[in-house]
Amino acid sequence: MTTASQDRRPSNPRTALRLPRELTDREVSPFDPPAALVRLSGDGPVHRVTMLDGDPAWLVTGHEEARALLADPRLSSDRFRSERMLAKLPPALRARMTDRRLRAGNFITLDPPDHTRYRRLLTGQFTVRRMRQLTPRVERIVTDHLATMRAAGPGADLVAAFALPVPSLVICELLGVAYADRAEFQERSATLLRLDAEVDDVVRAAEALRAFMHGLIRAKRAEPADDLLSGLIGADPTLTDDELVNIANLLLVAGHETTANMLALGTFALLEHPDQLAALRADPSIVPGAVEELLRYLSIIHLGITRTAVEDVRVAGEVIPADATVVLSVAAGNRDPGVFPSPDELDVTRPRGPHLAFGHGVHQCLGQQLARVEMTTGFTGLLRELPDLRLAVPPEEVPLRGDMLVYGVHSLPVTWG
Repeated sequence: MTTASQDRRPSNPRTALRLPRELTDREVSPFDPPAALVRLSGDGPVHRVTMLDGDPAWLVTGHEEARALLADPRLSSDRFRSERMLAKLPPALRARMTDRRLRAGNFITLDPPDHTRYRRLLTGQFTVRRMRQLTPRVERIVTDHLATMRAAGPGADLVAAFALPVPSLVICELLGVAYADRAEFQERSATLLRLDAEVDDVVRAAEALRAFMHGLIRAKRAEPADDLLSGLIGADPTLTDDELVNIANLLLVAGHETTANMLALGTFALLEHPDQLAALRADPSIVPGAVEELLRYLSIIHLGITRTAVEDVRVAGEVIPADATVVLSVAAGNRDPGVFPSPDELDVTRPRGPHLAFGHGVHQCLGQQLARVEMTTGFTGLLRELPDLRLAVPPEEVPLRGDMLVYGVHSLPVTWG
């Protein structure tokens, strides 16, 4: 076991409960984990660290250990189950974390059996069959956006012109949200994901999203349609408006932010690895496997997955005490050399492995099949329609999203022709 620590307090309450910056800031490569995290991983799979707020925590960097703990019911997904954790929050956020209306349906922060009910309902909506049925529509959306880019180009910001609107439009159609409202929810969700956002701004953005979704839920109850929200209402009429609002907002934010950043950051990585890009252009049939490799290689959940131990847990010879904060590093686990040979190499022909990009256990990403459809279709379309795509700026000028909960790029200036 090794120790990383920093004796400094966060300047903003939203940076509380975070790892020290040397374990999250990428100093050298936009694609590789921080050097300090890599060094720590080399010393073993489990480490005692000090968080930004001065509290002790346990950081898990080993792949096998992370998977085991993600499936362990002794680790809770409710980060604010204890008074100790709640006491760290400013009053406005503490009130929200204990408000039952705001927690109802917020399934990613719930443990079984409460989590089980919502998960079962949503699994019925996110079937593999339904996601495959969406593929032709996703292909049309991708083709239309690429055609618009080509007509307006050469030259575009790939984030604004392609990576963000494609999954946004898909999740809007899936939930039954009017796409004309996308600017509003994208702005609100961006505020919620900013690590440096002021608490008042976060509360306002959250309330605005709730008000927006309340109106939509009322409309779906009055006139059900062929969409996911109407399906949930029909599947369980006992679901309250608060439950539906919180479920819908989770899906709305997660459904476009994660995939959008994988499309943009993945394109950036391929452009910076021309041999891998050439392999995909030579054989587009390997794109699905390349998607899995990009998910492993890039790890946009760069701050890790946080849990709280509800009792003592022994892992890799170390005892994590009850009530301890546990951070499972997705970036380190996905670069574990014991699981992935030459883990720091991007290899689009690598056999599919058990990466942690979608998590593991009962909280494994609900929309992973949809994300795979969107990424496979998106990268295939880019290769087909823009075979000479390239960066329009030096790579060091691409702005990275180290200031956000979901890692990626704020913009990706590209050109072609």
